[in-house]
Amino acid sequence: MADYPFHIVLIEPEIAPNTGNIARTCAATGCALHLVGPMGFTIDDKKLKRAGLDYWHLLPIFYYDSTPEFFEKNAGPFFYFSTKAAQNYAQVRYPPGAFLVFGPETRGLPESLLRKHYDSTVRIPMRAQARSLNLANSVAIAVYEALRQQDFPNLLEQGRLK
Repeated sequence: MADYPFHIVLIEPEIAPNTGNIARTCAATGCALHLVGPMGFTIDDKKLKRAGLDYWHLLPIFYYDSTPEFFEKNAGPFFYFSTKAAQNYAQVRYPPGAFLVFGPETRGLPESLLRKHYDSTVRIPMRAQARSLNLANSVAIAVYEALRQQDFPNLLEQGRLK
């Protein structure tokens, strides 16, 4: 697979605008997007395309029919994001090309998967009263922490204001 700073994996995404926003984040950072079905929308969904704006041509995107198919075709390393994890996302090192894996908006990644990969499961800290962050926000937080650790490879280092 071609070199990308990181791979963003959405397992069974349910909400088209979230996926569109995540696609836009991937396009802006050079990360690859992996969509693992079944999904709660179709790829030609107007809300998906609108959220991604006109960045789709900048986006390396890969599709899989199932979670087993995704894991058969990709070697990792994998980092699993979950509200159930003990480890803070900023406490781990993300090597270049790592896969950042996120579950469906309404239920997250299966506990069986998280238990199997406990040492590479991470959480984004938040108040106890909140169930979770929006998926697109969580992906953006994770991507930019991973990119920060690599000194933002191939990204614009300063603004264009003159």
